[in-house]
Amino acid sequence: MNRTITQLIWLTIVLTLLQVVCNKIILFNVATPIIFIYVLLRLPMNMPKVWVFTIAFALGLTIDIFGNTPGMNALSCTLASSVRMPVFYLYALREDEMKTVVPSITTLGVGNYFKYMSTMVLIYCTLLFFIQAFTLHNAILTVERLLCSSVLSVALLMGIDSLVSTKREKRL
Repeated sequence: MNRTITQLIWLTIVLTLLQVVCNKIILFNVATPIIFIYVLLRLPMNMPKVWVFTIAFALGLTIDIFGNTPGMNALSCTLASSVRMPVFYLYALREDEMKTVVPSITTLGVGNYFKYMSTMVLIYCTLLFFIQAFTLHNAILTVERLLCSSVLSVALLMGIDSLVSTKREKRL
């Protein structure tokens, strides 16, 4: 567990700094890469909910401070972290062995992890972009931003996970 915590701390620092840079990138005026939520996806399933909510809020607030968005990321991260367990168990096969797992390609397999990650990214992006728009005036642009950012983010997060995952993780 100690190695997991150290890895998560370094991962949080690196991805937060990369997200600050990525916030300035907007592809085709619709897609923004969102990579810092990989930290939320990677939290161990046996971590207490209080810590998960605290980490999610602090991570979102850090991005809000650097991105000059007043609490949007903090709210989206906190709400997305509240549905993390149900979404995980939606795609997990054996619930009794899932208590100590750290979600990754290695532990869940490519298909289940892709579904878990895609669902969580879609939930986060939906919350974030509808909070940012706060209106249905230009709903088509909001949905375009939501879908394009989700696809771009999932592609980047799959690449990050293939770099970060270790062979020592237990396959379920």
